[in-house]
Amino acid sequence: MAPRNAEIVCTTDDDEIKNEVEPVVTAETHGQKLPPMRIVWRNVIWMVWLHSACIIGLYLFPFAHPLTWLWCVALYMMNALGITAGAHRLWAHRSYKAKLPTRILLAFFQTLAFQNDIVEWSRDHRAHHKYSETDGDPHNAKRGFFFAHMGWLLVRKHPDVKAKGRLLDVSDLIADPVCSFQRRYYVWLVFATCFGFPTLVPWYFWGESAWTAFHIAGVLRYTIALHVTWCVNSVAHMWGNKPYDQNINPVENFFVAFGAIGEGYHNYHHVFPHDYTTSEFNWKFNPTSIFIDFLAAIGQVTDRKKMSYDMVFRRKQRTGDGTAGFGHLTWKKPVKVNSDETKTE
Repeated sequence: MAPRNAEIVCTTDDDEIKNEVEPVVTAETHGQKLPPMRIVWRNVIWMVWLHSACIIGLYLFPFAHPLTWLWCVALYMMNALGITAGAHRLWAHRSYKAKLPTRILLAFFQTLAFQNDIVEWSRDHRAHHKYSETDGDPHNAKRGFFFAHMGWLLVRKHPDVKAKGRLLDVSDLIADPVCSFQRRYYVWLVFATCFGFPTLVPWYFWGESAWTAFHIAGVLRYTIALHVTWCVNSVAHMWGNKPYDQNINPVENFFVAFGAIGEGYHNYHHVFPHDYTTSEFNWKFNPTSIFIDFLAAIGQVTDRKKMSYDMVFRRKQRTGDGTAGFGHLTWKKPVKVNSDETKTE
């Protein structure tokens, strides 16, 4: 567990974070409408090619240089941190502040991830939180697993997604010169960073063939990272437990937390979206939180927001489902009956 630090902003006032811990729009206040299903064939063709090339990467993987395998792991971690520590926790939720060198580094990692530029990614994610599981949610899980996982990228956005998205304030992102620069040159940057950089390093430094490096370090790594990220939208909205709020779709799922380096504590995150650890457990199964705390230790990160233990406990008592743990590793909390026995809730 991460050490408590006086520099961390620990929020205790219920009124202060009322808008941060309660869903602003729910299915009850925003009725579901039959959405149009207009296929975006460009995206379909891209996904078919990507997954076909991924099969080539899987075939080539056993024959690659061992350093190429290690390079893939390093790229995956950079890829993941660009989304988790960067686009998600820093820019979408502003759960901490980062100095310019760290923002540049995280923007590079986020470009490596190739999941739209920071401004668009953050706007969609803010819409996902504000209009969760409604027509205004870009990847509404109530439209089914496939839609929440990747289908939302293959069809035109529901009109409500566009309408609600325009109402969201992203002026803080536009004002960040790192985000503005990335958005302006995104098309050029993303292909050079996501596919060119991962291919050139193995080819130049240890003589891996460009064909193998491209399909493994580029395509295979990228495709796996995409699906892990998408699991946060699909799996972590369907299968798991709800210790903090049983009335919303997001759940705690250990397997997503493991694959997405700390992003699977989704029931907690939707209740307390501005907590920089996205979890009650701080460092436990949360490499992203460790990375952010390391940056804070060297002076690159400040103003980390953290919910107080009392606030989390009160919320669990009020709206939680009574479970402890997360996902498939779930148990009922023991309740002491007398000095000799206990019972399970």
